[in-house]
Amino acid sequence: MAHALLLKYPGTNCDVETERALRTAGFSTQVQPIATARPEHVSKAQLVVFAGGFSYGDYVMSGRLAQLETERFLGDAIHKHHQNGGFLLGICNGFQILTKLGILPKASLIWNKSERFECMWDKLVKVSPSPYTTFLPAEFELPSAHAEGRLVMEPGDAQKYMDSGLVSLQYGDNHNGSELRIAGLQDATGRAMGLMPHPERFLKPQHHYDPDWSGDSDWGWGYYLFKSAFEALK
Repeated sequence: MAHALLLKYPGTNCDVETERALRTAGFSTQVQPIATARPEHVSKAQLVVFAGGFSYGDYVMSGRLAQLETERFLGDAIHKHHQNGGFLLGICNGFQILTKLGILPKASLIWNKSERFECMWDKLVKVSPSPYTTFLPAEFELPSAHAEGRLVMEPGDAQKYMDSGLVSLQYGDNHNGSELRIAGLQDATGRAMGLMPHPERFLKPQHHYDPDWSGDSDWGWGYYLFKSAFEALK
């Protein structure tokens, strides 16, 4: 059975839902507070997950303090995990953390163009093949909830990432102002991905805002993201 490690920081608030989604997809799981996390926890996992929330209150910049504490307690264990073929998934605040750790292509997530927190459902479009989106349709929906979700890069990098297959997802409606409507990035191997929308919040059809939604499936679209990762690792 594939094993997932979910790192928890002060301010992480989506760990329970994310662990539930991982278990439902087939993973064995361990939620580990960063202050007690050790490299051996990482070495036992095939997938390391950074869940959503507001790590350290986003007091400096989103993900920055989490990056420093991750390096303090785990050293280079996350990078070694990645280099040795391990998978990494960052959701919302976890996406922000992965960018600060330098796992994903160079980018930053800053305040939405509205300059406020926004909570809504997003239409998403698959762009490049990813082991995290194999079982998802070309277009689907997931809920979003963030204040700092606007993805920005150095001039020209967004198109370069698009051309290089590093963009996994785009928004249908670019409400936060991300460059080229980018909603998710992946590294060159495809084993590391970050996305702003929350797949763990759409695990079952009844989680959808439309009580009649079925999607011709017994599961919500979020389930299929975790299931795609499980099957890729299995």
